[in-house]
Amino acid sequence: MEATGSDSIRIALPKGRFHSSTADKLDTCGFALDEYNTRSRQYRVCSSRFPTVAAKILQERDISVHVSVGNYDLGICGADWVRELKARYPAAALVEVAPLNYREGAVFLASSVHSNLVSIHAVTAAQQVVRIASEYPNLATRLAAQLRLRRFQVFPVWGAAEVYPPESADLVLMWAKNERDLTSQGLIPLTKLFDVDAVLVANADSLSRKDMSEVLTLLDGSFRRGSTPCATVPEEGEEEAPGELLTEWQSRPIRLALPDGHQKTPAVELLDRAGLGVPGYSGRTSERRLLADADWLSVKVIRPQDMPLQVASGHFDVAITGQDWLTEHRVSFPGSPVTELADLGFGKVRVVAALSEKIPVNSTEELRQYMAKGGIRSLRVASEYTNIADKYLRDNRIGSYRVMPTWGASEAFLPDDADLLVDNTQTGKTLVDNGLKIIEVILRSSACLIANVESLQDPLKKSKIDSLSAQLAGAVQ
Repeated sequence: MEATGSDSIRIALPKGRFHSSTADKLDTCGFALDEYNTRSRQYRVCSSRFPTVAAKILQERDISVHVSVGNYDLGICGADWVRELKARYPAAALVEVAPLNYREGAVFLASSVHSNLVSIHAVTAAQQVVRIASEYPNLATRLAAQLRLRRFQVFPVWGAAEVYPPESADLVLMWAKNERDLTSQGLIPLTKLFDVDAVLVANADSLSRKDMSEVLTLLDGSFRRGSTPCATVPEEGEEEAPGELLTEWQSRPIRLALPDGHQKTPAVELLDRAGLGVPGYSGRTSERRLLADADWLSVKVIRPQDMPLQVASGHFDVAITGQDWLTEHRVSFPGSPVTELADLGFGKVRVVAALSEKIPVNSTEELRQYMAKGGIRSLRVASEYTNIADKYLRDNRIGSYRVMPTWGASEAFLPDDADLLVDNTQTGKTLVDNGLKIIEVILRSSACLIANVESLQDPLKKSKIDSLSAQLAGAVQ
């Protein structure tokens, strides 16, 4: 029996922090998902025991969303992403069936060791605008309301939230393995909101309509009930990060954001060719606040996706990001005070629109005609580039569509959960391997140096930024 009929059960399984533990648990339960392991690069896996069960491997933060909208009947993810969704959409059709018997870390509210906000009382008594950086903006907003903060701002970030205090944020709401993990990053854990259990979630309609009793019974022995959120007092005796580094970092006139992730290695190579030393940036170091050899340059390592907004906000003077993320920012903020100074040549990708090979469409024009004839009534679009995707569809007069934000591996959503993909690709091989075809190249992108326009109006900063730009541009191969 194919796992595509009305009696089929679709399960979303996690990548990342719960990947190995979930694979072990399902194996112990006899789920027979042999291809679900940390070595596999597949997105789709099937159970040899349950022919009606089909599973897909997704980023954790996508699972709660796609289970709630009915793309999946069941899912396993961290409780933090379930609570983040419920904080904004309390009526979402997402049922938390039960916590499983494994957990990883907790969600904490923390401040910098160099901040005056060293306790919850200090936070609630603060007279200034309290700035909170978080991957959980909905939970952060709700927490601020619960604490009755007089004035606050929440800055959503893609990741590396711990690097923003104290210069760009006062507090951070983030996941960490433990309190020691926070203190090692120069943070003071103010309170632990809740432990992050792996949880089994279900779509409410699927739970009432489909017979999933056999699958749920198999997992029942894994349940650990009674987990409750708790607050803890930070442990005494933790070693604080040295204040000298922060003081020196803050005293330097130019602040540069450098990328982490897959852009890090070519960025290191470019800096080396340019003769710009940034000790601690290369290799596997976890340090995110760094001092360049040039005594006028401070560095932070953050996600490229966050850089345009952070530069626009004045938290950095310059940054190395991708032209794709600069475009994504500018589409949303056309008057943003961010300018591109130099094309740095590496990280070349194309942002493309792609469809399943089974759809008889080879161009955007053909897609519009196909939809007009009823081939697709309302286009489901999966993308990390929600603003670029929306503009592409509007510019090409695609009448009915819905853009679904994703957080990586967007190609996994086609053809089951989306009809069109807007994503970046270098060679296109991953798309082909997943049965997709490109119907349009929306833009071409490479790494670039961007700057805050107001920083360029400061004569002292401008001379340093011009020098930095010239050095990097001269090192482009």
